Amino acid sequence: MDTLFQNLLNALQWGSFYSLIALGYTLVYGVLRLINFAHGDIVMVGAYIAFFIASALLGVYGGIPALPGWVVLALTIPITMVLTSVVGVTLERIAYRPLRRKGANRLYVVITALMAGLILENGNLLLLGASRKKFPELIDKVVYQFGPVSVTNLKIGVILTSILSFVILHMIITRTKAGMAMRAISYDKFAVPLMGIPIDQIIVFTFILGSSMAGLAGILFALSYPILDPYMGISIGWKAFIAAVVGGIGDIRGAFAGGFILGITEIMVVAFFPSSYRDLISFTILLLILTVKPTGLFGMPKTTKI
Repeated sequence: MDTLFQNLLNALQWGSFYSLIALGYTLVYGVLRLINFAHGDIVMVGAYIAFFIASALLGVYGGIPALPGWVVLALTIPITMVLTSVVGVTLERIAYRPLRRKGANRLYVVITALMAGLILENGNLLLLGASRKKFPELIDKVVYQFGPVSVTNLKIGVILTSILSFVILHMIITRTKAGMAMRAISYDKFAVPLMGIPIDQIIVFTFILGSSMAGLAGILFALSYPILDPYMGISIGWKAFIAAVVGGIGDIRGAFAGGFILGITEIMVVAFFPSSYRDLISFTILLLILTVKPTGLFGMPKTTKI
């Protein structure tokens, strides 16, 4: 039982990463019906942005006096989220908006998203090289012992941050005019402009929210696993997308739940089976869920008007 609780805590931390990234996927899909396959690489960009900001604030580059670690973390999080959202908005403006305005087939948009991800990966490789970078330690790790179960302050922070982010995002979508406009575009993007809603501005706002979630996930992941490389976003990005689909892509509740379902499934498989079976068993379970509920746990079937 003690081992079960310990693994459950580890699973909640791992699921927090998936949930934050899946929220970005589902936001963009919910508004544009676009699967932004570059989203995992935006997480990587966010982690690298956080690395350079934290290093600068710690005085590594000699620009400013070194600040305490907790101050650096408090400054790094909002700055990274803002700069990562700029990357996402730039991607939308350069890559996706021209295709959307020309009415391009969804297949071309998907291919463009894949190419955008490759550009981010190989652009990082070209600018910074293939050598991995170690993310600085910004907070002292404190281990809390509850009998045989141990948990660190970082693990608690990651879990609580993901839950708080979901609550704030849910409030934005359900209780603000911008959120109402996002839901309206999702329902009928052709009628929305006739009602005076600036569709391009709402799409930009959507990318700001989604990319800032990716930036936050990049920071938390780098704090927990402090080795960065240009391809770090591929695996976790694809898995977060699968989690969003299992939860019901287009619904933020489904994305949030799907991330934790995948995280718990992976950790529990590793706890009772060899680690080489992790992806095989985990994705088999997720496939069975989709077999029973093809639209995902929170997804609803869509009807097409003719």
